[in-house]
Amino acid sequence: MTARQFQLQGLSGKTAMLALISVCATLLCTAVLLVAVQFLSLRKTFLEDLNAQIRIVGANSTAAIAFRDVRASEETLAALQTSSSIESAAIYLDGGPAFAYYLRDPAKPLPSPGAGLLEQGHQFGWRYLDLVQTVELNGKRIGLVAIRATLDMLYGRLAMYAFITMLVVGASLGIGYLLVSRMRKVVAHAEAHLTFLAHVDAVTGLPNRHAFNEHLSYALSKLEQFGGHIELLLLDLDNFKSVNDTLGHSKGDQLLKAVGQRLSGCLRDSDIVCRIGGDEFAIIIESKNTERHGGTVAHKITQSLAAPFIVNEHEVYVTGSIGVSSSADDSCDILALTRNVDTAMYAAKAKGKNTFEVFRQEMNQLAQKHLAIEHSLRKAIKNQEFSLHYQPKLHLRHNRVTGFEALLRWNNPQLGMVSPVEFIPVAEETGMINQIGLWVVQTACQQVAAWEEQGLADFKVSLNLSPRQTRNPQLAKQILAEIHSAGIDASRLELEITESQLMENVGANIELLAQLRSYGLRLSIDDFGTGYSSMAYLKRFPINELKIDRSFIRDIPGDGDDEAIVASIIALGHGLGLTVIAEGVETAQQMAFLRTVDCDSIQGYYLARPMPAADVPAFLAHMRSRPLSA
Repeated sequence: MTARQFQLQGLSGKTAMLALISVCATLLCTAVLLVAVQFLSLRKTFLEDLNAQIRIVGANSTAAIAFRDVRASEETLAALQTSSSIESAAIYLDGGPAFAYYLRDPAKPLPSPGAGLLEQGHQFGWRYLDLVQTVELNGKRIGLVAIRATLDMLYGRLAMYAFITMLVVGASLGIGYLLVSRMRKVVAHAEAHLTFLAHVDAVTGLPNRHAFNEHLSYALSKLEQFGGHIELLLLDLDNFKSVNDTLGHSKGDQLLKAVGQRLSGCLRDSDIVCRIGGDEFAIIIESKNTERHGGTVAHKITQSLAAPFIVNEHEVYVTGSIGVSSSADDSCDILALTRNVDTAMYAAKAKGKNTFEVFRQEMNQLAQKHLAIEHSLRKAIKNQEFSLHYQPKLHLRHNRVTGFEALLRWNNPQLGMVSPVEFIPVAEETGMINQIGLWVVQTACQQVAAWEEQGLADFKVSLNLSPRQTRNPQLAKQILAEIHSAGIDASRLELEITESQLMENVGANIELLAQLRSYGLRLSIDDFGTGYSSMAYLKRFPINELKIDRSFIRDIPGDGDDEAIVASIIALGHGLGLTVIAEGVETAQQMAFLRTVDCDSIQGYYLARPMPAADVPAFLAHMRSRPLSA
């Protein structure tokens, strides 16, 4: 928990305590007010009772005073002894001394009407209440009646009421305190849980992106104070999506947790590993000196990931692309450090994945070019900067051209000719590949229609589909719409999908291929031999052709392993009723070998380089007049 969170938790505790104190003060003030009101009410009632008694005594004493009957007067006063509050009473003649009296305690004095009570009224003291009532006969005052009552009973009732009130207040405060304490515990637990959720990844149990930012910020602040060195590693798992799609998300989460544990095992206790995204992990390495350990740690992680993971009784292999950046590379702030490590990680992916790259300043130039490509790519179709070049395919047995592969070319006014190796990944990453791919289909269909008008209808044109295109649910309908718009037959087109791409989502791809095949299009597996498809899946794909990857053609004849692989792929394809084409053929010796192993077709620089559409008719005429010799 950070200092800020401790501070917030302390503030919430103080707020709750202040609220409790405020409630306590309110209850106490209310209790005091209630006791005061009750005192006034009891005093009023007490006074009314005594006023009633003194009026009765006065009324009954008129005759006794008039006739000076002491005995009758004392009998009248004796009736007051039933009231436990009255301590003494006396009847006075008008202007004279006490005529008759009653004393509960002989040691205590009689009430005196002279103390401010000359005629009639009452006077409260701390301990007593004195009352005086005039006695009149025929409108003339003939005497006075005085009563002194103790306030002990009033104070007793008031004390009992105050006790009950304070008991209720105390019980309320106790209940309130218990409720506040429980609430504070619940709030503290909720805050702790929220803090956990805010800083810990629920899948792996590692610190999350929020915690990573705090750790990195704190490490950089220490670097400014005490010196030292910080290295940041960014790991992105390669092809994790295919694992997720194949095993399911729950098993994918198990794999992520296992990866996190394996990463932790590669680090020191002082190093910090965080999961900052879906399949991205970041590692913070702090050193007291300037010695760099990032490359060594990255190599160790790469080796550690090489061992299989056991998930749901399945062996799963996963690799990672790792970028490494250092605070020594003018990266003493979070933005620069994370930007550099991101650049290095993408450089590792571009290098072929399953490796690591340490950031170098020249990588910024590549990143800037990446941004320039992305910016220019968005305007390329509108500015008509794209074009298609066509590379022919030769059928070996019939020694004639049976098709062309349409290859995308981009000539930008500022960037010049940009290689597909550079701009296709950017288009794939940004999603622009769908728009570009649709332009390729549209342009190819229109070109096929133009060739048909020229009488060139005896060959097919193949188009490459990118991974993102195959995930477009409208792809098949869009292709069919372009075919109908151009007025050509669907069999004139062949679609090429890489082997690895097919295996990313087998079920969906089988459905897509079946739909495209039902429209009459031919289908080919590109770069065959470099992926990981099995016979069980291969026979389920509704395809027409296998295309042997150029990496197996490069060293034949002469490389026994590649010769065996090529021969096996050809035999496999023919066994499944498929045609087989070899790409990357650059020499007569390669073509001769492919003839001997019964390969159906070839494609490569030996036959021809990709050419503009305008050159295709002349090339076909040349091939008909001077075909390649056997």
